[in-house]
Formats: sequence, structure tokens, C-alpha cells
Amino acid sequence: MINMFEVSETNNMITQEKLDVRTITMGISLLDCIDSSVEKVCENVYNKITTLAKNLVSTGKDIEKEYGIPIVNKRISVTPIALVGSAACKTTDDFVEIAKSLDRAAKEVGVNFLGGYSALVSKGMTKAEELLIRSIPKALAVTERVCSSVNIGSTKTGINMDAVRLMGNIVKEAAEYTKDQDSLGCAKLVVFCNAPDDNPFMAGAFHGVTEADAIINVGVSGPGVVMHAISQVRGQNFEVLCETIKKTAFKVTRVGQLVAQEASRRLGVKFGIVDLSLAPTPAIGDSVAEILEEIGLEHAGAPGTTAALALLNDQVKKGGVMASSYVGGLSGAFIPVSEDQGMIDAVTAGALTLEKLEAMTCVCSVGLDMIAIPGDTKATTISGIIADEMAIGMINNKTTAVRLIPVIGKGVGETVEFGGLLGYAPIMPVNQFSCDAFVNRGGRIPAPIHSFKN
Repeated sequence: MINMFEVSETNNMITQEKLDVRTITMGISLLDCIDSSVEKVCENVYNKITTLAKNLVSTGKDIEKEYGIPIVNKRISVTPIALVGSAACKTTDDFVEIAKSLDRAAKEVGVNFLGGYSALVSKGMTKAEELLIRSIPKALAVTERVCSSVNIGSTKTGINMDAVRLMGNIVKEAAEYTKDQDSLGCAKLVVFCNAPDDNPFMAGAFHGVTEADAIINVGVSGPGVVMHAISQVRGQNFEVLCETIKKTAFKVTRVGQLVAQEASRRLGVKFGIVDLSLAPTPAIGDSVAEILEEIGLEHAGAPGTTAALALLNDQVKKGGVMASSYVGGLSGAFIPVSEDQGMIDAVTAGALTLEKLEAMTCVCSVGLDMIAIPGDTKATTISGIIADEMAIGMINNKTTAVRLIPVIGKGVGETVEFGGLLGYAPIMPVNQFSCDAFVNRGGRIPAPIHSFKN
């Protein structure tokens, strides 16, 4: 039974502690849109998205009004386009035409982002998948709301090093294509290991081939709520701290569960998962880094940071998993640099380096996220960073990702502005020693021994 205390508590979380539902994401299967004609594929894709998602934004707004819960983004994820376009697309420009159709559909239904301009190549690439990957820089430059992801490794298959090498070049090209916007195209491109099929967060969302025709996934966010809760137990032992985070994560996830079920009912689309992730924003007080500081660190990046983040991530999952029947996506704590004011401050203070961030990714939900690096960074160096992150995901049987932004024309010490949820970022130095010979070997790094569990 809901009591007045719980109502008041939730209200405070929303009004004072920046609790929000970060996204309602509708996953849509486009497998039935496949055709041998590019024009027909584009038409099918546009029609299906605009039919199924026509009420997504209005439903989200209605739930916001009725329940008083802010829903920041309404998004769509679709079947990886490398599959959808495989029969029709013979050139990179053919795939770009599909990207344009996706963008038109996204604008028509009014969603903030559409994810799924993707390829899954953890073991090898088909001709169509390679064409899609090579089309990504142009596709992201000529569209506004389309997001792209490429899965290039998994615990079961190992790491596709040919794809790693290629993605280093693609990230650089995407930066060049959008250099007049501080290389913003790279902010819409994620490279994954062990990418989940039901992730509601951008830019890595796509609708997996094992999913239903349409599904509703919800991503919650509550760094500010967790921060407020643990500030009440400052100086107390880890047992108290962990219990506090767990209880708070439960409450935050319940809000997401409510919104997910309600959206599912109103849209007549099956409920998929709630993603438990703590997703920060550039706003003061909505920061994962500030939680780490409240736990006891002077800055994110100080000794103890990885342990504090591991604790936070685990307790969020333990608390959240009790609040929803279906938990999925990435689920944990995000550490994007540009989207988290505490992370930005830590970089500016010299407490946080790329190498420390990499260590932190061993224990949290994602990877190297929204990190601005010098525009003259070599493609092979970017590939080397991607390979490191993929290895962490593969060996630890977890999702890792890389979203690096080589900002053309800028170097260490300068700042880049992305605006909105993407925030701003100081450009971080990158290790200058070469890994060219390693990246250029080609082939595949085999799956680890613990992958053989069948």
C-alpha cells in the first residue's frame, strides 16, 4: 500500500535530487522490411517506424503529466541495419540512403534519437556489414538523430582485430566529416564488446534479432538521488553505505518499472526491460563522480576510485534487481567524461587520466565514454585503445564500449562544447607510443578459455 511518506519521498527525489526516467526506448524489428531494392527498403523502414512509433512521444508526455515523473528522452532502436540492407545495398551510398530514411522517420514521430545503424561483427564481416561500417562517417554527418554502433568482440568469439583496425579509421573519418561541429559525429558512434540486445541508451541501442516485433525498454537515472542518500551516512562504515545505496537503487528502479509498464500498456507493446544504469548529466548534483567523492575520494581518479566504483556498481545492481521482474541493458554506473561535471572537474584538476578511466571500466557498466582526445591522434592509436577496452570486456564477460572523439584542430588543454545532454569536455592526452605493428597484424584474437562453458 502506498503511503504519504513514499509519495513525498519520491516527489523530493524528482524536484530536488534530479531523479528522472532518462529514456523510453521502443525497439522495432525491421526484418520484414528487407527487399532487393534500396528504394523499397527505405520506404518499408519509414512506414513501419512511423506506424508503430506514432504515439510514442505523446504517450511519454502523457505519463510525465499524470505521474509528475520527468521522461527526458523518447527514443527508438531498430534491427541492425547491416542485416536489413544486406540484400539491397551494393555501395556505401546505398546504406546512407537508409540512414536518411531512418532520420526522416525519427523526425516524423518526434523522437530524440534512433539507434541501430549497426553491424555485429565480433567474429567476421560480411560484405554488407563492411559496407555499412565504411558508410558510418557519411551517414552520421548527413543525419541528425541517427546513432551507430558496431560490436566487434565477445567472450564467446574473441575480438575481430580486422574490425578493430577498421574502426580506428572510421572514428577518424567520422571526426573529419563533422569537424565544423567539433567532430560531433563521433558522439553518435559506439564500438562494443558483448553488446546487449536490449540496451535503451544511446548511442549503442539496437533491437536484437532475438527480440519481439516491438518492445518497450526503459532507462532510469538517479545519481543525484544516490548522492543525497549517501550524504546522510557520511563517515559510517561500508556496511551502512552499501545498504543505503541498495535501498536507494530499489526506489529509483521502481519508478522506471512503473513508467515501463504504463508505457507498454498504453502503446499496446510488450514490456522488455528496465535498465538500472546511473546515467549522469552535465548538471551540478547529477554526477557519478560526485558519488565517488562522497564515498571518500578527493577527486574521481584518486587511489581507491576503482574500488569505490566497483562497490557502487554492485550495490546499484543488487538493489535494482529486486525492483523489476525484467532487468537488462547495461545496468550499473556510467562514467562518460563530457556528460558528468564531476568527471570534467577531475580531468581539469589532473586527477583523472585515460589510463585510470580504463581501469575503472573493468568494474562498471560501460567503457571509455564521451572522451575528447587530440584531433591529430593516429587511427592506429585509436584502434589500440579500442582493442584494450574490448579485451577487458571479453576477459571479464561484461559489456565494454568506446566512444572517443578526436576533435579535429584541437589539442590537449583545449575544451570542446557539445551542448545539451552531451555537455563539454577538456581534451585528454593520449599515450603517444606506437601500436601500429600490433594493430596491423589483422585476424582475430581467440576467445578466452572460460568461454567454453557448453
